[in-house]
Amino acid sequence: MKVVSTKDNLQVLHEDNHLIVVNKRVGDIVQGDKTGDKPLSDVVKEYIKKKYNKPGEVFLGVVHRLDRPTTGLVVFARTSKALTRLNEMFSNRTTQKTYWAVVKNKPPKAEDTLVHFLKRNPQNNTSKAHLKEVTDSKKASLDYKIIKTLDNYFVLEINLHTGRHHQIRAQLAAIGCPIKGDLKYGFDRSNPDGGIHLHARKLVIIHPVTKETLVLTAPTPNDAIWNAI
Repeated sequence: MKVVSTKDNLQVLHEDNHLIVVNKRVGDIVQGDKTGDKPLSDVVKEYIKKKYNKPGEVFLGVVHRLDRPTTGLVVFARTSKALTRLNEMFSNRTTQKTYWAVVKNKPPKAEDTLVHFLKRNPQNNTSKAHLKEVTDSKKASLDYKIIKTLDNYFVLEINLHTGRHHQIRAQLAAIGCPIKGDLKYGFDRSNPDGGIHLHARKLVIIHPVTKETLVLTAPTPNDAIWNAI
């Protein structure tokens, strides 16, 4: 897979007439919010407009999001038909999402399936993982395995079975393994860039129009820990 980087540091991982996939950096917001910061969706629109010399407004549909401190694969739809079909795929969980996470504490098992019930707290924008169902909670499931042991950290590969608010962050914190840099979920210090070591590494989807299987992989950020992997 050829990775194209633009002058705006936009890393394009895949691009065709129906969709565009980019590698989100730490701090990018996928879609506009109350901060008023320029979202990644606007950067991608400007890229398309300039590259194809498009007059007027560029259509771009937001299919899914990543937390602001997280990095990795983000898919945008370039047509309304593709948006409808991609939304259906993501909501029906017919996609395969794989994440990498760096944690300081060794998980209880080398590999495991975690099932919790997550309850969201809108006041501080967190989710708490409970072992049993509580009021207004949603079932969350993932599996993980240790794929690398570094001097001070463990690298986990995670496959999501559900898509809940802060799911990976909350579930790993619940087993005593908060993600490096994630102060919100119990890590002891922040990363210099304000991000966390959680990366949307791989995505397998069926192309919404051609129906071919797309296997997309996002390079990890350029820092000492990711580079050691």
